[in-house]
Amino acid sequence: MDAFGVDIGGSGIKGAPVDLTRGDLAEERHKVLTPQPAAPDAVADRVKEVVDHFGWTGRPVGITFPAVVVNGTTRTAANVDQGWIGLDAAGLLGGRIGAPVTLLNDADAAGIAEMTFGAGRGRTGTVIVLTFGTGIGSAVFTGGRLVPNTELGHLELNGHDAEARASSRAKEDGDLSWARWARRVQKYLRHVEDLFSPELFVIGGGVSRKADRFLPLIEGVNAEIVPAQLENNAGIVGAAMAASAAANGPAGGV
Repeated sequence: MDAFGVDIGGSGIKGAPVDLTRGDLAEERHKVLTPQPAAPDAVADRVKEVVDHFGWTGRPVGITFPAVVVNGTTRTAANVDQGWIGLDAAGLLGGRIGAPVTLLNDADAAGIAEMTFGAGRGRTGTVIVLTFGTGIGSAVFTGGRLVPNTELGHLELNGHDAEARASSRAKEDGDLSWARWARRVQKYLRHVEDLFSPELFVIGGGVSRKADRFLPLIEGVNAEIVPAQLENNAGIVGAAMAASAAANGPAGGV
């Protein structure tokens, strides 16, 4: 059965139909740039562009957003326009694309996909999925159940939000070598481990495609550390899973 997922990020918005039996994209994803500034109406237009690309009409759509999301309302806006704070974002996006929308935190969506189809499958201890991109998203699972909206990228690290020091954007903006950036990621992972004692870290986001460049450099972390198996498509898959669950009842671990 196919469902549709859209992943809104700080730099790009991507989406595709998803084969929920395989946990993979049913068609090649379509990506557009996130408008700058990422104001609600402008982002909604780009989401509609992605959905319209596939001729997906009327049927439920799952959409991720890089913020705390509660009952379809966006509560924070760390890397997007402040106009999202307190907004009925699910209502706005659903009205724009003409379909029911299930909205959830972007890292939570990626985590749901990885726990069901990817690197966290079958793990019942505490698992933390971290997505490194414009910021750092987090999804925390214990006993296979999600603790939503954890936002661990905003933990303090050297007097700053951790994502200001250890995100992929921080690497790019600072023109950091893989080794230097890995030291920052290592310090961040140790801090998270001190707080939560997970058995597994799953490292996602676009940088997961180059995991061999930095994961072997990380030392002093007791938890197992692995790259996300779904790589940067995890958010799309998790969003589609959430939309299907909202329409048909929980399935596939959602």
